Amino acid sequence: MRSLRALVGAAGAVVRRPGLWTTAFVEFRRMLPDRWWRRRPFLPVPDPDLLAFRATTQYGDPDHRLEPDDLVAWLAWCKAENQRRRVR
Repeated sequence: MRSLRALVGAAGAVVRRPGLWTTAFVEFRRMLPDRWWRRRPFLPVPDPDLLAFRATTQYGDPDHRLEPDDLVAWLAWCKAENQRRRVR
């Protein structure tokens, strides 16, 4: 239930910012394992080890739940970086 609440909170934070929708989709796609459809649970979900690594580097705890404001800040940074790279 706690992870569902965290997912809903994160999704809600992104839904309220249409300017980040494309960036959120692109970054979600980048986090998916190759050929995810060949492995259980046969759903497009990021690798749990990657999520634990990201939580450890962000919060110092692999079990810490993503905070919606941090997700929005990260997506805004990704968007700015992607635009900067296109300009070069």
